[in-house]
Amino acid sequence: MCKRHPLLILLAITLLITQSGCWSSKEIEDLSLYTGVALDTGELSSTEQTLVDEGGDYFKKNKLTATLQIVPKKSAGGASKSSNSENKTHYINVSETGDSVLEIFRQFSIHLDRPIIGHHLKVIVISTQLVEQQKIEQLMDFMLRDNDIRPSCVVFLSTGRASDTFTLKDKDDIPSFHLSEMVRNRFRSSKVMKPVNLSTLDARMHSKQSFVLQNIIEAKGDIELSGAGIIKGETGKWIGSFEQDDLRSINWIKGDIRGGTIKTYNNNHETITYEIKSAKSKITAKITEDNKVSFHVNIESDGRLIENWDPEQRSTKIGSLKEREKLFENRLRVMLNHLMQQMQSTYKVEVAGFGERLSIEHPQVWKKLKDHWDDTFSKVPVTFSIKLTITDYGSFNE
Repeated sequence: MCKRHPLLILLAITLLITQSGCWSSKEIEDLSLYTGVALDTGELSSTEQTLVDEGGDYFKKNKLTATLQIVPKKSAGGASKSSNSENKTHYINVSETGDSVLEIFRQFSIHLDRPIIGHHLKVIVISTQLVEQQKIEQLMDFMLRDNDIRPSCVVFLSTGRASDTFTLKDKDDIPSFHLSEMVRNRFRSSKVMKPVNLSTLDARMHSKQSFVLQNIIEAKGDIELSGAGIIKGETGKWIGSFEQDDLRSINWIKGDIRGGTIKTYNNNHETITYEIKSAKSKITAKITEDNKVSFHVNIESDGRLIENWDPEQRSTKIGSLKEREKLFENRLRVMLNHLMQQMQSTYKVEVAGFGERLSIEHPQVWKKLKDHWDDTFSKVPVTFSIKLTITDYGSFNE
């Protein structure tokens, strides 16, 4: 046993010497971690203009302005608050204008004291004005190629300046974190769509089919998810937006409902509200002998009558419940018909999953139609059957 001891010690020392360490690692304190990227149409800030006037210009066109939200180490380290820091934020926003996202990111290196790194990027917000001018594939090309950026990063559109969504009234909140957490509220509202991350966006761009991205609006330091922007598959550019009820209808058709409500008015013009407990839908594609396409969507939901403003109609009898179910069904049908009019007439796009269903059920037909699917869909008949069932009425008893 004694003879083995020196051999074991020698072996242990040899193993330690030969182990490779993280020779290329960098301390987090030496990096600028950006957690959000906002892309807007190119506008030189007053500071940028002054630097240009002083000779700080370089070979470029001012096509876009990129804003990074950087989380300083003091924010990540959980430093305690003091009375002198009440009005200070835990982040900084820095902007640069040019015509190459990568070059703009490298440009930050000549006026920041630490190199930027995107390992913790949470959200990308793009202004609709920019995507109206530039293809989304062009704007996302670097983001998809860069190994530093995780494909789980969520992408939004903004009808205003995208950089405005990176400033909140609550100074203790970090806007990019706030945005990434908002999509978790799908179980509370059908106005929140399933988040589109970089991986999903890449697939949708390559399919050349039209799609939607959740839209953000901003007012006086408050931000809100509001409807969805439409990216035309043929051009890769923004062509318009769906309002909140249209986005809800898309979620109903695609079966992406996790919660929410339907509000309508009874015969006395009083408010009644249905809370969704469960919902499912099924799209069925039909092909005639002469290859004409049509669709039928079957929607079913269970829920509770959670609000009733009419004291004259508090009955929980079967007949009364059936009457209210019909009111809720009619309201949902109105929403769905409005969406169909928007898709088939106003914008001439299909973004609700009909093409995907056709490709699954009738792949040979889809192969012939996919290159001009938006135009084809504008003339395709779509019917709905809707069944909403009130299963309880909260804690109300009569």
